[in-house]
Amino acid sequence: MSDSIVIIPTYNEKENIEKIIRKVCALTEGFHVLVVDDGSPDGTGAIVRRLQDEFDGRVFLEERKGKSGLGTAYIHGFRWCIARSYLYIFEMDADFSHNPDDLPRLRDACIAGADMAIGSRYIKGVNVVNWPMSRVLMSYFASGYVRLITGISIRDATAGFICYKREVLETIPLQRIRFVGYAFQIEMKFTAIKYGFKVVEIPIIFTDRTEGVSKMSTRIFREAFFGVIQMKVSSWFRKYKRPSV
Repeated sequence: MSDSIVIIPTYNEKENIEKIIRKVCALTEGFHVLVVDDGSPDGTGAIVRRLQDEFDGRVFLEERKGKSGLGTAYIHGFRWCIARSYLYIFEMDADFSHNPDDLPRLRDACIAGADMAIGSRYIKGVNVVNWPMSRVLMSYFASGYVRLITGISIRDATAGFICYKREVLETIPLQRIRFVGYAFQIEMKFTAIKYGFKVVEIPIIFTDRTEGVSKMSTRIFREAFFGVIQMKVSSWFRKYKRPSV
C-alpha cells in the first residue's frame, strides 16, 4: 500500500491520460493514481479502465455524470483518498503541464515539514513554456492581485500542482469550499494558511499542453477575480480553529 496518491481530474483527455498514468506509475516512489473523470465523451474513462488491469491496485477511477467543475472533482477525490488513509495527496493536471518527475520533490517538502507544497511557476522568475505573453501576464498579475487582496505571500496563487498532507484536507471543511474553477485553487491555499498550516512553494517549470484542449474560459477567470474579494470579506466573519489532537 502506497502512502501517496495523485488525483488527476479529466474531461476529454484521451490524448494524454495513458501517457501521464504510465509516467507517474514508472516513478520509483510507487505513487498511486486516482482519475476523477466527468463523463468524458471521448472515451477517457475507458482508457483508464483498461490500464487498471495492467496496474492492478495502483490506478483507480471515479466516474461522475456530467462536467461539474475542477473544484468539485478535486473535493470528490480528496474525500475518496482520506477514506483510504493516504498520507500525501496530490493535485496534478493530465496534460503534462505539470512534470510528473517533480512529484517526489513536492512529497519530500512535505516529509521535511511542510503541510502543503505548491509547484510554483513564479518563485524564481517566470518559469512558463509555450504560453502566449498575454496569458503569462494574466496569470502572473492575477497572483499579485491575490496577494494584495488576501495578504497571503504565495507567489503562484492559482497553481494546481500541489501535495497536501492528509491532515490539511481533514481539517479544511471541504463542504464550505465554494469555488469550482481556478478560484478553487486560491481558496484552498488561503484557507490552509488561515488554519495555520505551513505552505511552501517549490520551483517548477510549467509547460503548456501540446495535446487536447485547454479548459480556461472567461467565466472561470471572472469567478477568480471577483471571488477573491468575496473570500476575503467572508473570512472576517469566520473562525479558523484546528481541532485538538
